[in-house]
Amino acid sequence: MNNRSAEVETRAREFHFTDSDFTALRILVKEMTGINLAESKRELVYGRVSRRLRVLSLSSFGAYRELLESGDGSELVAFCNALTTNLTSFFRESHHFDYLRDEFLAPRRSADRRTERIRIWSSACSSGEEPYSIAMTIMETIPDWQQWDIKILATDLDSDILARAQRGCYNADRVKGLEPNRLARFFKESREGAERTYQVTPDLANLITFKQINLMHDLPMSGPLDAIFCRNVVIYFDKDTQRALFARIAKLQRPGNLLFLGHSETLFKVSDEYALIGRTIYRRS
Repeated sequence: MNNRSAEVETRAREFHFTDSDFTALRILVKEMTGINLAESKRELVYGRVSRRLRVLSLSSFGAYRELLESGDGSELVAFCNALTTNLTSFFRESHHFDYLRDEFLAPRRSADRRTERIRIWSSACSSGEEPYSIAMTIMETIPDWQQWDIKILATDLDSDILARAQRGCYNADRVKGLEPNRLARFFKESREGAERTYQVTPDLANLITFKQINLMHDLPMSGPLDAIFCRNVVIYFDKDTQRALFARIAKLQRPGNLLFLGHSETLFKVSDEYALIGRTIYRRS
């Protein structure tokens, strides 16, 4: 892009956005979330942070940076929420839930291997489809699940999306991929005007505890955790950040416990405390 084109583009923007602004925001989001924003994310940062400027009636990115640097806790949370990408669906990467059902839950029902304590962590739960899918899998696989000691912890950095997950209410587009029998068993349909909505049942919701957690900080749970879903989040982290995170995660699991990663993620040259046993499925060594 030549200088004249750059000048025209700058004039067309609602807010002046300099290289220094972008660099400062990249550094801050890396420090707070571990996410590495590539140069290609410049327009994404501009677009999402511009919304915060409008909400706060600020006239420049410089003024917004001053607000963040002042340590305003609520705005730091809003800033992280604005730059956190949340993309999910029910039973996304279905082979993970098949493995959970066939290789973890089903064997636990057998008389000689019966273990009624189950702890599962959905570490980046977004709008809740992942932990609710885990809960559905448990209820379908273990008929007497109510007599078991089962807890699912669902966490996310984004407080706004976490509140949506906890509400457990979805429009028709979000549940259209679910099988009819699942939709009938686990959701209550209602109408808000012309729009249909689907509310998760109390039984499903009661298996899950939602909590805001920053994966870059010390993890507040003690474990052991039978299975951890850490999917489609570390792809945004550099290798050093990944190594530090999985070192913390490994302390929460015993040998034989399971770890599920996203379809583009790997522990190759990241952690030697897990063995690959399936497609993005690992077992604690």
